[in-house]
Order: sequence, then structure tokens, then C-alpha cells
Amino acid sequence: MKLTAVALLKYNGPDADPYILGFAADLSSFGFFQRSTVREMMTFVARTVARKTQTGQRQTVQQEDYFCHAFNNDGLVGVAFVDHDYPARAGFSVVNKVMEDFETAQGTAWRGTTADTQDAQGLLDTALQKYQDPAQADKLTKIQRDLDETKIILHKTIESVLDRGEKLDQLVDKSADLSMASQMFYKQIYVME
Repeated sequence: MKLTAVALLKYNGPDADPYILGFAADLSSFGFFQRSTVREMMTFVARTVARKTQTGQRQTVQQEDYFCHAFNNDGLVGVAFVDHDYPARAGFSVVNKVMEDFETAQGTAWRGTTADTQDAQGLLDTALQKYQDPAQADKLTKIQRDLDETKIILHKTIESVLDRGEKLDQLVDKSADLSMASQMFYKQIYVME
């Protein structure tokens, strides 16, 4: 699971390119000589998807094993690039949190932007590191992970209890010290349960 890049853009309508307010990417999984090309491609895709995402709309675009999640909230567009293992819900949560944090820090000053800026760069760099774990972005994912871990522990506990029960049955059957009446009493307890 990997959050590869996150970007914020100002939507300028469906016919004009949006302005980039910040773009952060972790391209360490790509070869050194491929990184600049991948970054340019992601920038191009972010602009294109942002331009095609109408106000109030969410959309996901897939390219091979990568997904681009975008949300246009009243002209501020958040875009997250993730791999196929990163949950879509967490991807959109990252976009929402980054947009909320940016609007809290900047207010509506971004609306006057007339060119690409780096106003959101620090915020996006921090978010890119923080949200590599989808559970940090989406509380439901964290709860699901905790439930899965608890379920595994319970299965192991139940298996060990069952193993102990089988061993106790074998001991009762083999025991010469117990009278036949005690063995029958033990077996009737299981029938009654």
C-alpha cells in the first residue's frame, strides 16, 4: 500500500488548466532516471483530472496498477495518487483532510491565485509521509484492522482450548484411576451441554 503523490489545484473551469497550489510525491519506488518523467506524468494527469472534475464531484481514474482519486470542493481540487492496494476510502480521506487543513491555514486566499504556486507544499509533504498508512487517514480502516487482529487472536485461543479439550478426553479415557461411574459422569456432562 502506497500513497505516491498528493496535490492541490485551483479549478478554473472545464476549458482552462487548473493552477497547481502544491504537489508532493514519493517517487522512491521508481528508478532514478524514471523519476522526473513519472513526476511530469503525474502533474499532467493531476491537471487533466482536476479540469475534468466538476465542482462537488468525486472521481477515480485508473491507470494500470495506480489510481488517481480527485475531489472538487467549490473550486479547490485535491488529488491523490495511490497504488491498487491502498483503499479508495482512505484515498478520498487523504484528499479531504489535505483540503481541510489547507483551507484552515490559508482561508480563501487561494481563490485569487493566477499562476502555479507552492503555497500548499509544506502541508502536502507532511501529509504524504503521515498518510502512507491508510489507517492514519481513515478511522474505519484502522478499526477494521484492529478487528481482524482480534479475530485472529480469538481463533488461536479457541483452537488451543479445543486442543486442550481433546487432550482431556483422551486422558479420561486412558485413566485407570477413575471408576467407570466417574467416566460416565464426565461424558454425560458433554451430552448435556
